[in-house]
Amino acid sequence: MSAVSREFMIGIGILNATQALLVLTPGAGIPSWLHRFKTKLWALIAPVSIALVVAAIALVPEVADGLTWFALLLVPPGALLALGWAMRGAKPVYALLAVAAFVVALLDVDSPTGEGAAAFLTALSCITLGRLLAGLVPATPLKLGIIAMAVIDFILVFGNQLQGPNATLNAAVPAPGLPQLQFLDVTWARMGYGDVFVAGLLGGILAVEGRRQAPAALLVFVLCCLWDLLFLHFNTLPATVPIAVAIVILEVVYRRAASSRALAAQR
Repeated sequence: MSAVSREFMIGIGILNATQALLVLTPGAGIPSWLHRFKTKLWALIAPVSIALVVAAIALVPEVADGLTWFALLLVPPGALLALGWAMRGAKPVYALLAVAAFVVALLDVDSPTGEGAAAFLTALSCITLGRLLAGLVPATPLKLGIIAMAVIDFILVFGNQLQGPNATLNAAVPAPGLPQLQFLDVTWARMGYGDVFVAGLLGGILAVEGRRQAPAALLVFVLCCLWDLLFLHFNTLPATVPIAVAIVILEVVYRRAASSRALAAQR
């Protein structure tokens, strides 16, 4: 039996809301010059990334240090793009918020404020990544990629193969005094980058498909909260699973709605 504190559940609730917001906020469309890079192979990023990262860190722990630098260099530009372009209602001037958040994250690394600013940047970068990938890859391969990632995540977590590499990655820093942008930390709870990445990706897919994102975001939040009840018995849960379940539910709803419209049109 896992002992779950009230503070931990509040932290998890904040992270669940973050996942839901990442489903809600991405816009659709990519710059015309990126169309030449369209290929279904980008759909492999989701499932391959988790398996590759876990295996690499397990074999060579120093890989975690490299990933922290990778995040430090790429997350802030991704956050800038999210506020200035990738999210719905984005405006270039809003990108100044990302600049301010990065300054706070740099100057106040170990405080709750600094951790919150770092989490804000990390989450925003997932909006940009989700919009870009959704514009480069057909929806079906991306959805299958998210489901495959969730299956791998599930196997690794409940097979106790993820916890060690994950702890190594969470402990790694680019250099003393620099923020960690490879996960979301809200003081009481943490969520890996992959968990929020798939939420942003689902939001990007829905935007491209022209689907309503708000109901999907609410569904994701409810599923995440229900899934997290398992923390009463487990210390670690794969947060990609609720996103994959949401995709399956949404597909069933969409297909039934399409069938109903088709039948109505034939009458």
